[in-house]
Amino acid sequence: MANSQDFAQVNNVIQDYFDGLYLADTSRLAKVFHPDARYVKISDTEYMNKSLSEYFAMVDRRIPPARTSDPREDRIFSIEFGGSKMAFVRASMTMMDQNYLDFLTLSHDSHGWRIMTKVFTYVPKTKEA
Repeated sequence: MANSQDFAQVNNVIQDYFDGLYLADTSRLAKVFHPDARYVKISDTEYMNKSLSEYFAMVDRRIPPARTSDPREDRIFSIEFGGSKMAFVRASMTMMDQNYLDFLTLSHDSHGWRIMTKVFTYVPKTKEA
């Protein structure tokens, strides 16, 4: 079963994930994603299912939100473990005028904890609050 070290390691992976997205830094993201990872976007109007290389090509074309001083908020809602080799993270990030909700599955192997799937949706950021 998972221990406090596993929680800390998964938390660090997710923090690096948030930083990599904000910086649009695929070299940083490559450290937290498993090479076989999948990127799945689901919204009311769009479905996308991409390989890691296809996803990274999209990130590489983006203007990094950090470069434009775009406000950023990120949050980990929960980390759940399924034994010692599998974890599920529910997280959110606000940037680029969008509120993103991510469901991330992670696996643990000789390289540590890494994201296997990113399934997410988003809605425009409201001007309230």
